[in-house]
Amino acid sequence: MVGALVFVLFAIFLFWRIDSPRAEYLRARIIDNTLPRFDWIMVPVTKSAEMIQNFQSYTRLYEQNQELRRELQEQKRWKEAARQLEQQNAKLLDLNNVRLDPKLSYVTGIVLADSGSPFRQSVLLNIGARDGLVDGWAATDGLGLVGRISGVGNETARVILLTDSNSRIPVTIQPSGEHAIVVGDNSARPPLDFIETDELVRPGDRVVSSGDGAVFPADILLGHVAQDPSGRLRVILAADYERLDLLRVLRALPRDNIVGAGELVLPDSENTTTTGEEPADG
Repeated sequence: MVGALVFVLFAIFLFWRIDSPRAEYLRARIIDNTLPRFDWIMVPVTKSAEMIQNFQSYTRLYEQNQELRRELQEQKRWKEAARQLEQQNAKLLDLNNVRLDPKLSYVTGIVLADSGSPFRQSVLLNIGARDGLVDGWAATDGLGLVGRISGVGNETARVILLTDSNSRIPVTIQPSGEHAIVVGDNSARPPLDFIETDELVRPGDRVVSSGDGAVFPADILLGHVAQDPSGRLRVILAADYERLDLLRVLRALPRDNIVGAGELVLPDSENTTTTGEEPADG
């Protein structure tokens, strides 16, 4: 039986190797009449393969679900910690009778369009002089500083971005406290110039506005320090320039200027100012 089986298989092998139109026609007829009838044989194999694929998909979904559960628990812990810190901050502010800086207020506008020029980086907002906007006010997107107001109409205003070649922003690099200037060069990562001590500045340091020159309020985040292949220090901006939909314009309210040292001492009443008399004791 084994010899007969080997002979039959060898004959089939030889028949399948014959290069003849008649043999090719016969082989096609055999395949057409035989193969469809053996579909039921492949059903268990096909179902088994589908089961394996479904099981692998289920395993991946289970792992992703577990990862999302861990991230959710982590987010809940951070949320609770932030809530506690917010409560503690409010209590401390209340206990110390802290008066918040009025410059922290803002007005929000919608970005209407951008310049679209490779030589000028700016966007147009739907707020203007009717909303109290003034040239030079800082604009942020909630993540970091975006630019400054440069040109105010009655209903619109233009914002010059930090990446514009006309932009010059005085900054402080933390934690070293070094002062520098962020100079726009129409690139996504503007360079840092006029650093006092380069050795104290390292990639990853935070870059915030210094408030020098009363251009911007201090401590507004611009981004982080990075080093390009040539060794020049640049800033990876925190603002998402690819999705500038809404911008917050920070109100820089004017303050009273103190010229002389005597202006620091305030009188007790208007009568003291007008008559020059000192208030009576008791």
